[in-house]
Amino acid sequence: MYEEYLQRLLAPLGVYRLDRDSLSGAELYALGRGLDAVSDRLDAVEREGVTATAEDEGLRRREALFLRRPAAATAEERRAAIAALLQIDGDSLTPEAIRRTIRGCGIRAETVELGTNRVRVVFPETAGVPAEFEQIEKIVLDILPCHLDVEFYFRFLTWEECERVGFTWALVEERGYDWTGFQLAIPPEGE
Repeated sequence: MYEEYLQRLLAPLGVYRLDRDSLSGAELYALGRGLDAVSDRLDAVEREGVTATAEDEGLRRREALFLRRPAAATAEERRAAIAALLQIDGDSLTPEAIRRTIRGCGIRAETVELGTNRVRVVFPETAGVPAEFEQIEKIVLDILPCHLDVEFYFRFLTWEECERVGFTWALVEERGYDWTGFQLAIPPEGE
């Protein structure tokens, strides 16, 4: 890329032999390769230097700034979680701000005020205890103000959900489901 640019730049002078077999051409090739490497590195630094475009190193370095790594898997979710955590300040204690921050961290949860100084954290899209709950609990407790009494609320499968997909006790026993497998076999409402 830069080798061609340098050749186009020097060609009008008519002084240099620009083919790779010549000394000048070999120098241009080496310079072009070096400039290509610098350009590639600058592109990576620019990409990783902005949260909205970071893919790897930039995300890892930003996540290292926080006490806990956000509960997010994909680069897109990690970017959203970092952006949500960076927004926390003294004005972030409203119910809506707390809800937005928790969701932004990749945690599929809602917060409900239960009166003065009490909050319930609900996982509406999950039957039972969410995967990696210990990590999620630590993140939520780090986000929520320490004076709040936090209650975690778990929703388990209902008979209606089981009947909707045609499950019977005989079918469950035939397939040898354990509790986790049974919960995973029931698609969430609306699917």
